[in-house]
Amino acid sequence: MTRSLQAVAYSRPSVLESAADGQRLGLETSRGATPSGVEDHPRFFAGFLTSPQVASAGLLAVADVAAARYYQRQLRASLDPVVTGNGDRLRFESFSGCCGVYARLDVLESGLDGGEVGHGTTNVDVNNPLREALSRVGADDPLHLRVGPQELAVTTLDGPVVEKKVPLPDRWLRGFAEAQVIAAGFDLRAELPAAEAVRFLRALPRGGARGASVGARWVVSSGSGLRPTTRAVPGAVCLPGPERLVALQRVLRHATALRVYGPSVTGGAAATASAWEVVLPGMRLTLTLSPDASRGFSGEGGVLDALAADEAAEDAELIAVLLAWEPRVDVADLSAASGLTPERVRAALVRLGTSGRVGYDTAEAAYFHRELPYDAERVERHNPRLRSAQALVAAGAVALDGAVGTVTAEDGHVHRVRDGAGVLSCSCLWWAKYRGGRGPCKHALAVRMVRRGIAAAERDMARVDGGAR
Repeated sequence: MTRSLQAVAYSRPSVLESAADGQRLGLETSRGATPSGVEDHPRFFAGFLTSPQVASAGLLAVADVAAARYYQRQLRASLDPVVTGNGDRLRFESFSGCCGVYARLDVLESGLDGGEVGHGTTNVDVNNPLREALSRVGADDPLHLRVGPQELAVTTLDGPVVEKKVPLPDRWLRGFAEAQVIAAGFDLRAELPAAEAVRFLRALPRGGARGASVGARWVVSSGSGLRPTTRAVPGAVCLPGPERLVALQRVLRHATALRVYGPSVTGGAAATASAWEVVLPGMRLTLTLSPDASRGFSGEGGVLDALAADEAAEDAELIAVLLAWEPRVDVADLSAASGLTPERVRAALVRLGTSGRVGYDTAEAAYFHRELPYDAERVERHNPRLRSAQALVAAGAVALDGAVGTVTAEDGHVHRVRDGAGVLSCSCLWWAKYRGGRGPCKHALAVRMVRRGIAAAERDMARVDGGAR
């Protein structure tokens, strides 16, 4: 597994301090993207939290996921959460070290008071002393929040005095991007009131040797609650590795509702990803789970078609310029501004999602603009199936014959790729094992790339012929 060391530098540690007017929470930022370019320590907010204890618990839940591995737990991982200012809200995101759980706390406009929210994305320091202090925040304690350096210190910083170097695996980057694309295919499947939400979540296993789940579980909406079902029936939602929802326990006593999201399923469907959102006063905490505790998002393959499409790559460059750090990306507005069809805009957003330049909010069924503070191009460079498919195309190993393509692999084996109503199947072992459930195999991807190349050449020829006439 390819990995590098990510250097994250802060001007000072984040800290929770007592003051005459209450407590002050200073969250220090690292180098990140803003509308005016990259800044060493961007400043996103200075004001009060309307529900300090709730926000503290939500931030701790996001930090829990950042420090956790829900598979192979003996290996430790701790990556600082990512914070995004979207003008009307703050979003705190993290991803588990095992690549199977994505967490996001959205502190909405109603959860903030007395300050403007800036625009941009960076890492935020959540250290162990801060975690201990946040756990002691009381319900009635006024809490002033500062995200970024103090205003008077912005121009007087001599340089970072706190630096962390953490492993940054390529599969972690791919997983962070893949989770957004997968969530875009979810719909709301159930909504539980506070009492039912607490009852359901508290009954879930906490993990460990005795609590770990075996196989996929399914739940379906029933009255005001959820009931288990032994199989995937229409309307059901997969609950893979329910012990991975343990971070939600942090905020349960503040919950006003629980919303559950997932893809459409049919009887006998394989395990799927799902999203679990706890609605809180002025904010939302969402956990998105991969289809199995041992199966990270990085291998799901939902982004491969977007990465392989040249047209989507060009469209994405145009759409990226128009995003403007919006908290809710409107496809119709982007279509009008760019001159692209809504379908091409959506494809471009998927492409941008693969590099972490947009996230997806299931509650609003919309993308939002953010720029992960990591090398986004690594997501594409180090995707093994994409690299293999590109190598096959470059080697001339793909031959097309109507609805059938043949691909001669590196070892000389010939694989047949068939097109059934737009779905490509293959004779290789990958297809036999996953049946398309984890994206296309490298052979099907290579066939699709060659087809797109031919189609693009034919369109260019048609334009040339039309202009000649």
